[in-house]
Amino acid sequence: MNQPVTIHLMRHGTPALTGRLLGHTDCDVTADGIAECRAAAGVVGIAGIISSDLRRAADCARAIGDDRQLPLWPDPRWRELDFGAWDGHRASEVDQGALGAFWADPDRDPPPGGERWSALTMRVGAALAEIADGTLVVTHAGAIRAALAVSCGFARDQLWAFDLPYGCLVSLRLWRGDAPAAQIVALRP
Repeated sequence: MNQPVTIHLMRHGTPALTGRLLGHTDCDVTADGIAECRAAAGVVGIAGIISSDLRRAADCARAIGDDRQLPLWPDPRWRELDFGAWDGHRASEVDQGALGAFWADPDRDPPPGGERWSALTMRVGAALAEIADGTLVVTHAGAIRAALAVSCGFARDQLWAFDLPYGCLVSLRLWRGDAPAAQIVALRP
């Protein structure tokens, strides 16, 4: 079996807009949000930093990179699920029947003009396949769940059992090759 690769997936810090379906909506992260990510990153060794290209993730990653004197490599494949017409709205502001259908089966009933769950897992899976050992990825809750689905084989319903608060860190050990495997090494809220 191949040598394992350890990667760290971090959810961005608290954004300026909360309580919304923030998918591809680009908004700032709070100063406290950046501080919580910097503190969480302090507990792991990092060889490189990748982030979603959205500000709420990229700004946190840039601050961590500045602390470690590491460059940031933005990658749009690590963006959150695109909520389409619902993006930036509170859940209470969208059609509740359509929202319920989406949460029940986000592949069959994506948001209007938005992205299917399978599209998110495909793009995150492609990014995950290229990731180097010791990389920190600052991203979004949906992208982290997609990475867990792809690497660990969790069913979509199981993924919602993971609490992924802002600034949390999930460390994975991945084995690639003919018999890929993964292990969650740590989950730090």
